Amino acid sequence: MFELLKAGGILMVPILFCSVLALAIILERFWSLRDSRIAPPEALNELWRWIKKKELNGRRLKTLQASSPMGRVLASGLLNAKHGREVMKESIEHEASQVVHQLERFLNPLGTVATITPLLGLLGTVIGMIKVFAEIQLAGVGNAGNLAGGISEALITTASGLSVAIPALIAHRYFIRRVDALVVNMEQEAIKLVEVVHGDREIDVEGA
Repeated sequence: MFELLKAGGILMVPILFCSVLALAIILERFWSLRDSRIAPPEALNELWRWIKKKELNGRRLKTLQASSPMGRVLASGLLNAKHGREVMKESIEHEASQVVHQLERFLNPLGTVATITPLLGLLGTVIGMIKVFAEIQLAGVGNAGNLAGGISEALITTASGLSVAIPALIAHRYFIRRVDALVVNMEQEAIKLVEVVHGDREIDVEGA
């Protein structure tokens, strides 16, 4: 690995840094965007049971709020339910905007890595070819070893940049879709909660 980095030249250092950063973000987002962490079904089912049995109180609202990002959004609405439907919806939207911002954490850096690593690889290609033509100008085409070194540097940086960029881009698109799906789920649960609290919807035994 060290020989590969050495053969690729100085631009392998930022490419390597980008690969480590991308891997760290991907692992962190996979862990943070789990259903069991964002919207645990057991917490939601418990909320509907509390509402149906009229057992919701301040202590349980705090428990809901601390349970998950979804719980934060729904608890915010319930805390303001007595002020009317519109105030309840506004409080949900305000809390949801903060939750969505947290769900999208680190996605911009991941997208940046996917964008710049091919450019770093391309820059390495250009530098490698410049070295090749400089060697040709100085020594002609007779020194195949020096020419091969420049060409090797160009190809290694290009391949390395693409090897980092492609998985980073795939992961970035996946997480964007994942966040969108989580947001839609939160919106559905929030609408359901507003309708239940204001008497527009009934709760069955299983939930809402």
